[in-house]
Amino acid sequence: MEDKRTKTTETETQCSMSEKPHRKLRLWQKSVEFVLEVYHATADFPKSEMFGLAGQMRRAAVSIPSNIAEGSARRSRREYQQSLYTARGSLSELDTQLEIAERLGYLKPEAGKTLKARLDELSRMLNGLLAYVAK
Repeated sequence: MEDKRTKTTETETQCSMSEKPHRKLRLWQKSVEFVLEVYHATADFPKSEMFGLAGQMRRAAVSIPSNIAEGSARRSRREYQQSLYTARGSLSELDTQLEIAERLGYLKPEAGKTLKARLDELSRMLNGLLAYVAK
């Protein structure tokens, strides 16, 4: 016998996901787009780097929207703020990795310039959200 209390439809799941507070944040939306850009930019890295620098860059990029989402689900402003600081740390980590990838010649100059501009935009947005949460 099927338990109707635990059965949810795809539509119900989509509705509940769209109500998540992080999905309304432009910062979260842009950081998810940024993850896709990082994945595309690292796709042409040497195969030997797929588990090295490319993998680290991808994990750092994914960490940004993940921590923003986690923080927005927290109960206190302090917990939210801590998650945002973690996201900011991932931004700094990725900035360093972009620099290394450029110096090694793994990243095309135009791709590096675009990613750094997006990183700067996300950093400004994140700092703005941190200032708002700290009030």
